[in-house]
Amino acid sequence: MLPRSVRMRSGADFTQTVRRGHRIGTRTLVLHSVVDEGTAGPEGQQGPLVGFLVSKAVGTAVVRNRVKRRLRHLVAQRLDGTPPVARVVVRALPAAATDPDRVPDDLGYAWSRIARQWQPGYQPAGSRHGRRTPQPPDGEDAC
Repeated sequence: MLPRSVRMRSGADFTQTVRRGHRIGTRTLVLHSVVDEGTAGPEGQQGPLVGFLVSKAVGTAVVRNRVKRRLRHLVAQRLDGTPPVARVVVRALPAAATDPDRVPDDLGYAWSRIARQWQPGYQPAGSRHGRRTPQPPDGEDAC
């Protein structure tokens, strides 16, 4: 069971994580994650914050709740290696309801990919983070 203390409840936390975080998509879900070293969590926070987004496109209320229960159970198994400053949002896609046997594999794949950003010195491949602007060779004018 996912502890109540790690459940994301603030709309601002959801928005910040989805907009600023790294994103890994699979056929059944999309994982958003951000490591926010600069902000302190709420008083008494014992670990990372995890939120779930399951839209009406996934199915009826019964189906959406079933998908959320499965996702909560699967995420609870993966919280041990998650840093306490991490925020993760799991967004279920309609295929999560139609192909539930694939969800654990997709979550495992996405979680392992997103966990790379939690390592010190991580820079996304192909991103502009940390790139230096090219310097002209000695003796040549930049203009």
